[in-house]
Amino acid sequence: MEPVEQQSHWRRSRRGHAPGYHEQARQLTEARREFEWLRAGAQMVQQQALRDFAQAMTNFFAGAHRRPTWRKLGRHDGFRIVSVKPRHVRQLNRNRGAVWVPKVGWVQFRVSRPVPAAVSYRVTRDAAGRWHIAFAAVPDTIPAPGSGEVVGVDRGVQTSAALSSGDLLHCSGLRPTETERLRRLQRRLARAQRGSHRRHKTKAAIARLRAREADRRKDWVEKTSTDLARRYDVIRVEDLNVGAMTRTARGTVADPGRNVVQKTALNRGILANGWGNLVARLEHKAPGRVEKVPAAYTSQTCSVCKTVDAEARESQAVFRCRSCGYTGHADVNAARNIAAGRAVTARGDLDTSRSVKREPQPNRLLSA
Repeated sequence: MEPVEQQSHWRRSRRGHAPGYHEQARQLTEARREFEWLRAGAQMVQQQALRDFAQAMTNFFAGAHRRPTWRKLGRHDGFRIVSVKPRHVRQLNRNRGAVWVPKVGWVQFRVSRPVPAAVSYRVTRDAAGRWHIAFAAVPDTIPAPGSGEVVGVDRGVQTSAALSSGDLLHCSGLRPTETERLRRLQRRLARAQRGSHRRHKTKAAIARLRAREADRRKDWVEKTSTDLARRYDVIRVEDLNVGAMTRTARGTVADPGRNVVQKTALNRGILANGWGNLVARLEHKAPGRVEKVPAAYTSQTCSVCKTVDAEARESQAVFRCRSCGYTGHADVNAARNIAAGRAVTARGDLDTSRSVKREPQPNRLLSA
C-alpha cells in the first residue's frame, strides 16, 4: 500500500499509530522480495522516497506545510541519491559533467556552475520535460560592503521592486508575442478532447512557455538579490505574508467569494513578480542583514514630512503630499518609508514599539 494511502486510511479511533518510516522500510523489503518489477529499481531511491514522505508528514503535524498528497503524472517527477562519493561525479570538460546513478550508470549533464563537493543530489523533471540535477551544498554568503548604507525595497505589481535610492526594477516575463501565443494555446487546450494526442502536444507547448517565464523570473530574482546584497549593508522589506495574500477568493458554493476575477488577477501579478522568491534569496545571500518592516501605511505616508494621507497617492505611480508639496514616484516614496525601518500609525505618529524582524535563515541547495 502506498504511504499516502496508508495515512489516509488511519484514523484516531484505530488502535496504534500509522506506520512510520521504519515500518514502511520493512514493508518495502518484503515487497521487493515478492515483486520483480520493484527489485528492478534502486532500493536507495525507494528508501529516500519514504524518508521524504516521513519528513513531509513531520512538517504537516508541526503546522509548517500542508498534508502530502498524491503525485500527479508529469509533476514532481524525480528522485534523490545519497551517500555520494567524489568518484561518483566527473567533470568531462568545461560545460559537461557526468554523475553515477544506481541501476542506470553514468549520466551526463550540462554544468551551469561549478559542481560542489556534495554527499547527495536530486534529479527532477519539470512540466516542460526538462531534467535537472541539484547537488546538496551550502552556498557561500555574500559579504557586506561595509559602507553602512541601508536600502528599502517596495514590491509591487506594475513595478516589481522600487528601491529607496530611486531605482525601479522590473521582473522579466513573457514578451507580448509569447503572451498572445500562450492565450491561443490555452483556447486550443479548452477545445481539445481529453486524452487526445493534440491535447498532449498543446499541454507540452504551454508548459514550455510557462517554464520560459519561470526561468526568466528566477534569473531576475538571482541577479537582483545578488546586486542588493553586494551594494547595501542592510536591506529592509515589507513584512508581507505572500502565501495568504495570494490565496484564492473563490469561496464555496454555500459562501461564494466576491471580486474573484479581480483577486485572481492580483494573485497572478504578485506571483509573476516573484515577491516571495526575492526576499527568500536575499535572506539566503545576506543572512542577518535583511529586516522586515510592518507594511501599514507605508504607501500613504509622505517620506519627507511623515504625514499620512490616503488621498496623497493620485495614481499608481504618482505621490503628491498635500501638506509639504512633495511630489515623487509613489513606489519610491513607499520604499523610503520602508528604509526608515519604523512602523507608522493611522494618525501619522511613529510607532517605536514595533521593531523590525530578523529571522534565522535555512540552508539552501546549489543547482548545477
